[in-house]
Amino acid sequence: MIRGLKQWWAFALAAMLMFAAGMSVAAAANGPLVLAASSLQESLTAAADSWAAQGHARPVLSFAASSALARQVEAGAPADLFISADEQWMEYLDTKGLLAPRTRVSVLANRLVLIAPAARPVSLAIRPGFPLARALGSGRLAMADPDAVPAGKYGKAALEKLGVWASISAKVARAENVRAALALVERGEAPLGIVYATDARASGKVRVVGVFPANSHSPITYPIARLKASANGEAEAFRRFLVSRQGKAIFARYGFVAK
Repeated sequence: MIRGLKQWWAFALAAMLMFAAGMSVAAAANGPLVLAASSLQESLTAAADSWAAQGHARPVLSFAASSALARQVEAGAPADLFISADEQWMEYLDTKGLLAPRTRVSVLANRLVLIAPAARPVSLAIRPGFPLARALGSGRLAMADPDAVPAGKYGKAALEKLGVWASISAKVARAENVRAALALVERGEAPLGIVYATDARASGKVRVVGVFPANSHSPITYPIARLKASANGEAEAFRRFLVSRQGKAIFARYGFVAK
């Protein structure tokens, strides 16, 4: 069994590196390859469009959970920029010497919200001891994986601080990233979910039940850095654009708070 798992992981890693190599070729032809947290899909796409409209090669964007992307970088994926949904995964790469010096900066902030399908009538005040388990009934709470993915870790921390994690931990539907958690609620497969405020804003199929208190979890910040292995000549220029006033204004249009 263990040997089989090792073979499976070896195959998965090889496939991932082949994919990354293909993406690198595309990046060399079209612009820098950016690995970014799933919650940035609409905003970063708009930023890339704006950059391309100024006459630059359009960046190639790849979205996934910050944890998965950091592991790809660690495994040698030839990307140019990394934007994480938390400081921990960026710090992980920094301690391994994989970031270009003096390029790491935190540019955005977000909030954590409880959502429900748009047509589902539910009212919950998010406060210590609130009856989340009762509201779920026999259903499950959609969350990004609370053991690895930033949105899930923030969510678990908030529920622990509010004293309700123990009552719902067995009811968590663990998703691979925050957008997958959003999709579970959109499809009605989960009656409630925890996502970022910007994710809820991007969907017309869910509604916000409540906003988690800012002091119930660590600050939700998005650091960006150029990777030391970057080989694209426009990577640093695009990074500077994203952290500029113009770049931050684009993210603000999608609900992010510029830092």
